[in-house]
Amino acid sequence: MEHIELFFKSIFIDNMVFATFLGMCSYLAVSKKVSTAVGLGAAVIFVMAITVPLNWLLDQYLLQPGALSWLGEEYASYDLSFLSFIMFIATIATMVQLVEIIVEKFSPSLYNSLGIFLPLIAVNCAILGGSLFMQSREIPSLGLAFNYGISSGIGWFLAILAIAAIREKIRYSNVPPALRGLGITFIITGLMAIGFMSFGGMLTGGDEPKAKEETATVDVVKEDAQKELANNNTKVVE
Repeated sequence: MEHIELFFKSIFIDNMVFATFLGMCSYLAVSKKVSTAVGLGAAVIFVMAITVPLNWLLDQYLLQPGALSWLGEEYASYDLSFLSFIMFIATIATMVQLVEIIVEKFSPSLYNSLGIFLPLIAVNCAILGGSLFMQSREIPSLGLAFNYGISSGIGWFLAILAIAAIREKIRYSNVPPALRGLGITFIITGLMAIGFMSFGGMLTGGDEPKAKEETATVDVVKEDAQKELANNNTKVVE
């Protein structure tokens, strides 16, 4: 259940584009054609699916305070958390280079259409954001980290795919001159973000017992207050 909840929450509720607005440069620049958006989105999923678990391992066994205890008791007091950014970015850059080599080898047309934005995945803040969110939310296991990497990548993929499909359609629409290009794209992105916010209530089932408990507590307090008021009125009458 935890895996399923994290999967859907990362895609819809905590979407990298619509909830935190990360990776907007590539989202806006490479979303003019669906084919190009699909290629970049698949590359982002691949990179995040590998880098988030790798960075989880680095964080757990190298960077956290006391993470080096597996080397011996004399290393238990070491704290290398100040190296998190450097290590995470190095992992991401390595994986992006691997993706670039693979795409250039097997799909030269996609490689040419993506252009400079393929190597720029290395500085895509959505990729780094996935690893930093994984660290800040203290994801407890490697499996959940892998789940979070894939689901966050899928969320970014759906966002760029949706805006690319819409931009292909509105290219032939009667858009006011002042809003053509990025203007209408920003407006559509805002509306899509509002739509994705509506998924916020889809995974709130776990809060129902807590809400019922709070309601019961309030009822008890009200009942006690009414009894006390009734006793005071009785004393005044006497």
